[in-house]
Amino acid sequence: MASRRGSLLREEKDGHYEPSPVELLFDLVFVFAATRLSLFLVEHLDVTGLLEAFVLLLAVWWFWDHVVWTTNWFNPDKWPVRLFLFAAMALGLVMSTSILGAFEDLGVVFVVGYLGMHALRAAFIIVAGWRDSRELALNMVRASIWVAVSSPLWIIGAVGDPEQRVWWWLAAIALNYLAPAVRYWLPIMGRSPIESWAVSGHHISERARLFVIIALGESVLVMGFTFAGDWAKPASAFGLFAALVGTLLLWLIYFNNTAGVAQKYFEKARESGRVAANSYTYLHLLIVAGIVLVAVGDELVLAHPDDPLDPATAAVVFGGPALYILGNLLFKRSVGYRWLKSHIISIGVLIALFVLTTALGVFTPLIATWLANAVMLAVVIGEEVAHRRSSAVDASLAS
Repeated sequence: MASRRGSLLREEKDGHYEPSPVELLFDLVFVFAATRLSLFLVEHLDVTGLLEAFVLLLAVWWFWDHVVWTTNWFNPDKWPVRLFLFAAMALGLVMSTSILGAFEDLGVVFVVGYLGMHALRAAFIIVAGWRDSRELALNMVRASIWVAVSSPLWIIGAVGDPEQRVWWWLAAIALNYLAPAVRYWLPIMGRSPIESWAVSGHHISERARLFVIIALGESVLVMGFTFAGDWAKPASAFGLFAALVGTLLLWLIYFNNTAGVAQKYFEKARESGRVAANSYTYLHLLIVAGIVLVAVGDELVLAHPDDPLDPATAAVVFGGPALYILGNLLFKRSVGYRWLKSHIISIGVLIALFVLTTALGVFTPLIATWLANAVMLAVVIGEEVAHRRSSAVDASLAS
């Protein structure tokens, strides 16, 4: 997307945009948001709480993702774009600080932060892009109409009965996620041209990788705050070590081979906007959700390592890694990998472990965590073996 003199659009540099310092500053809000989400789920560890936490995660992820797409098109080294990011940070902080009370007395505050971001983004893109990228501005008009349709659902949920709030917000966020999937289709205007959503593959993939790091960093924060230096209890010390090993395994599953391969695949894609939406906007949500669940499991294990393993704790301890591996499996498939048997088998094993440990009732959270870590270690080893075999075949063919 070329820019004119004085334009706020990024200059074409082969599409290789490195994340700027102000973008990384913006991301710090979401370290806090991820921590709030984990704490919310710890305090509401039941089916209703899980649904509510899922809705909150959807909103937080949508907020971050939409700002990332905006800075993919507009140069954050220009002061108007920086001011947009500063304002988005403020709205993100408003939303994040209200997460714990979003389904109680802070629903209106949460919605103000979320809808405020959409209004700010729409106004910025339409005004800043109207001269240099009329098509991009018109796309934002389409997106704004979709947001306007969903906004009453957000507002009704915020001011209405808190017990019904989750259903109003679930319907609203479903519309928000449906909109790009149908390319913001509207009567008369039709669908948004896929070419008009072209993005820098390098920038989008790098931003997604950094968000995964943010989510993993939140897990480390949870470890430190929950452990609180309790070295006198061996079970707590082993729990801390188990949580650290689990975080390292999560990192390896995503970063060891996949992230670089995905970035190269994305950079060569003809329809970069479609690949970005499928691989990063939608599928990375599962990866982040898995990390948040793992962080919740770490907190539960560190707080009560020797207690009997209850079904809710088992669901989190085994369900977090299973969801994370599922997200990685689908993400890897979307960027050219074959269906990875190691990932598919591991998901089945984690489900079986949940059923087994819940039925027997003789395990502790600490033992369950080590079992989950063993499954993730098998995934890392299996993928590494498959990757080396694939590399050896490619080298043989090349020679």
